Amino acid sequence: MARITAGIATSHVPLLGVASDQGKDRDAYFGPIFAGYDWTRAWQQAEKPDVVILIYNDHASAFDMKIIPTFAIGCGERYASADEGWGARPVPDVEGHPDLAWHIAQSLVLDEFDMTIINEMDVDHGLTVPLTMMYGKPAAWPTKVIPLAVNVVTYPPPSGNRCWALGEAIRRAVESYGEDLNVQIWGTGGMSHQLQGPRAGLINREWDNRFLDGLTGEGDDLRRIPHLEYLRETGSEGIEMVMWLVMRGALGKRTRALHRHYHVPCSNTAIGHLVLRPDNGEGLDMTDDGADLATAAA
Repeated sequence: MARITAGIATSHVPLLGVASDQGKDRDAYFGPIFAGYDWTRAWQQAEKPDVVILIYNDHASAFDMKIIPTFAIGCGERYASADEGWGARPVPDVEGHPDLAWHIAQSLVLDEFDMTIINEMDVDHGLTVPLTMMYGKPAAWPTKVIPLAVNVVTYPPPSGNRCWALGEAIRRAVESYGEDLNVQIWGTGGMSHQLQGPRAGLINREWDNRFLDGLTGEGDDLRRIPHLEYLRETGSEGIEMVMWLVMRGALGKRTRALHRHYHVPCSNTAIGHLVLRPDNGEGLDMTDDGADLATAAA
């Protein structure tokens, strides 16, 4: 059967796509940010996931105020990079996995999640920047991707508890798929940041790192953080971190961290990155994890 073998959390700051596209990813400013992903890029070469379920939010590229799905799953064959106002990024198209995507969509709807099913859409930096951070600049992305968009732009966004439960339902869906597939799930967005108003530029390192701590182990306190706490402690855009909880919910009761990276600043936010493995409590299930839990906080 298919199985979820790992979860990845990462910020999806659009400026990182610009830095990569313009060859600035190793300069004095961006170098420490991209260096925090070197471990993951090497690890991914060994992991070779067949499919990534990529949890992200659309930034008025595929959706606008005419339609605001709380949860939308891409079931198409291919997704082009969106033009976000300065031309589409020069990155490969994203290849989907329609068979698995439709299976997950059916399973989620029967599991009482009202999913919006998308067969055609362009994908913006919320999805392409994480791929760049994990894979660099390949001629083609080395994995198929199932986009799953979460509304964290327009009130009301889903609760952390609902996102965690969605992850649990995704795990059940994947494990009921008959083909032998190595599946990863990525939660993207965040960390603390606010883009407008008197608190523009807000970064809360202490809260961010407590959130990273809470994704590891078997605690589930993060699913009960109310919207007002995200707003108060992490700024208006910090609510994006509920998307990380979809990833965490899909990994089962317990996780262990393989790699962690946190860096300030990147544009007007912080960079957070975490690689997690489901942990059944019986110790390491692979011998080549090479866990590296160093954090970077400039």
